[in-house]
Amino acid sequence: MNATVRNVFIILALAAAVAFLPAAGIAANLIGWLFGTLFLVALAWFAAVLYRRFQADLLGLEDRTRLILYGSIGVGFVTLTATDRMWNSGAGSIAWIALLLASGYGIYRAILAYRAY
Repeated sequence: MNATVRNVFIILALAAAVAFLPAAGIAANLIGWLFGTLFLVALAWFAAVLYRRFQADLLGLEDRTRLILYGSIGVGFVTLTATDRMWNSGAGSIAWIALLLASGYGIYRAILAYRAY
């Protein structure tokens, strides 16, 4: 069977499960949770591969730059984890945007410091 046809059948089966199974809301929540979890696992795997690939380069950075990089990644991770709670208020939404911008800027500065060598 062609991979594209198989993928279309998988998507149709998931859509049918959400639409026609009893308590479709539960099935939709389960499928959403499953896809979210799979995405985070894939992201963690990608980060681990990148870390192993560039471990010598990361250890070659100055301590301050490495601290900024790891801190920015941590702030970004925690901010993305708290998205649902932060978007419940106007101040939380502004803080969410500010934290992600600060995290991105820290990563950008670490990349510039890496390229300066």
